[in-house]
Amino acid sequence: MNPVLTTIVLLTCSNVFMTFAWYAHLKELNNKPWIIAALASWGVALLEYLFQVPANRIGYSVMSLGQLKILQEVITLSIFVPFAVLYMKESLKLDYLWAGLCILGAVYFIFRSEIH
Repeated sequence: MNPVLTTIVLLTCSNVFMTFAWYAHLKELNNKPWIIAALASWGVALLEYLFQVPANRIGYSVMSLGQLKILQEVITLSIFVPFAVLYMKESLKLDYLWAGLCILGAVYFIFRSEIH
């Protein structure tokens, strides 16, 4: 499989786990002591790292560190917005669009040497 595509797939999986590790406890464990939430999040974060570490190693073989980071941010926002709206029941805000456009600008600047 293409290393860029492999990186994207693995980072997407990693981000799903990361998002749940970081934020799901706010909904699911909000009545538990913070240490319980921290330990549960740590367990989920381990799954995140099992995808993230190989993704970054594969991605770094074909992308610069900056490109890899910006790709991560694009995927993060792509996972976070549906999570916030569908799982956390937050309202869809126009600010997500503006944030996405800012990240799109970052994508342009970090990958422009590849485009030209």
